[in-house]
Amino acid sequence: MRKPILLAALLACSLTLSASLPAKPARTPEQVAMAALAAAPVWDGHNDVPGILRDRRKNVLDGFDFADTRNTADPAKGDVAMHTDLARLKTGKVGAQFWSVYISANLSDTQAVQAVIEQIDVTRRLIARYPQQLQFCLDSACIEAAWKQGRIGSMMGMEGGHSIGGSLAVLRQLYAMGARYMTLTHSKNNSWADSATDAPVHNGLNPLGKDVVREMQRLGMLVDISHVSEKTMLDVFAIAKAPVIASHSNAFGVNPHPRNVPDSALDALKINDGIVMVNFYPPFVLDAARRWGAERDAIEARLKTLHRGNPARAKAELEDWVKANPMPRGTVKDVADHIDYIAKRIGVDHVGLGADLDGIDVAVVGLEDAASYPALFIELARRGWSQADLEKLASRNMLRVLKAAEAYAASRRMDPPIENPTSF
Repeated sequence: MRKPILLAALLACSLTLSASLPAKPARTPEQVAMAALAAAPVWDGHNDVPGILRDRRKNVLDGFDFADTRNTADPAKGDVAMHTDLARLKTGKVGAQFWSVYISANLSDTQAVQAVIEQIDVTRRLIARYPQQLQFCLDSACIEAAWKQGRIGSMMGMEGGHSIGGSLAVLRQLYAMGARYMTLTHSKNNSWADSATDAPVHNGLNPLGKDVVREMQRLGMLVDISHVSEKTMLDVFAIAKAPVIASHSNAFGVNPHPRNVPDSALDALKINDGIVMVNFYPPFVLDAARRWGAERDAIEARLKTLHRGNPARAKAELEDWVKANPMPRGTVKDVADHIDYIAKRIGVDHVGLGADLDGIDVAVVGLEDAASYPALFIELARRGWSQADLEKLASRNMLRVLKAAEAYAASRRMDPPIENPTSF
């Protein structure tokens, strides 16, 4: 009988001691956010540094210092300072990046194919110049290995299906060169898919467009529905067998911009197990900025009509109007609203970040460059997001999606390539 008595005494003693110990203080939002980013660094879905290199430097890297790009503004040319460099990526806790190999939707098919190959080339050359900081990757295993080595795992995403010139053969070769996602359209329709910002002509995807999606998933290339129409999105989900991404889009339910993802597509994306990667561009984030853009366009059209034959005056008066009426930019809280909306509607497993840095001229206040991601995580932690959920937002969701796409491709490795006839 002595043993139970001793155990009871010990238990009472331990309870007394534990009651007398001070309670462990709750972690601050800053501590929760930084712990999440230490465990799971940011994997951003869309960055346009390669486009900057094409527009400003004609893809010549000689003399370009990616260590620090803060002094790259050129007011005479209308160039703002770049948003991204190695120092700010490190400060921003970025561990993986999809670099966008964007090309203009105004190019012909043959020009588009050449241009995207040039963009793949300059992106690979940029990554190779900084082997201590950047690691070129083709799969999820490489991304995880890069994190362990303290490098930024670097993948490429094609922005606009016009990049393939209507050819599945070209698609396969671009995959072989390293492209790991493709945005099905950009600002205009292409020959097989409708854009969100163009008058529809295909009613979504035509038969070739559906084969493009099937062939992408057979290869293991992620299908990106940013920039496409709602009908195109729904056509994708009707045939997709692997998770789909929206690499840089927001919630239409928060701001009804045509570039944002409507609820119908969000609901389909949940079933698909995909991910929406939220953008930092004010017109996509904030309804007031969207409306400002519409008013600016109307005023520009009016001034061009009033001053026919005098474009310099029309331009000067538009610049005066913009100075007097600056675009509302929104804040970190407005971006967090989009993330919260998506997470509440379809779950925290289906949201990520695709800031579109260096593809936009201005970002929301507080998220102006690649160093600023922690501010968003702190805001979400203040709203009650757990460390585990913040880790999903940062990169675990994107990693899951890519692994699932790779697994589907592995399961179809014995399937023959889908063929389409040449056009000339």
